[in-house]
Amino acid sequence: MDLVALGDVAEMLGGVSTTRATQITGRPGFPAPIGVVSGRRRVWLRSDVEAWIREHRPHQQMQPDD
Repeated sequence: MDLVALGDVAEMLGGVSTTRATQITGRPGFPAPIGVVSGRRRVWLRSDVEAWIREHRPHQQMQPDD
C-alpha cells in the first residue's frame, strides 16, 4: 500500500503549493484520506490520487522517467 501525504499530493498536482493542495483535497469528489498519521497528517492511497488526477487533471499527470 503506497501512501502519500499532502506534500506528495501537491507535487503530483504539478508542484502546486500545499495551501492549494489543501483546497483541492477538500473538494467534493477528491478521494477521502484513508487515515491520519503523526496526530494530524492526512494520507491518501497513491492509486486513488493518481486516478483522480487522470480523470480531473490529465494535463498534470506525473510522467514516468524515460
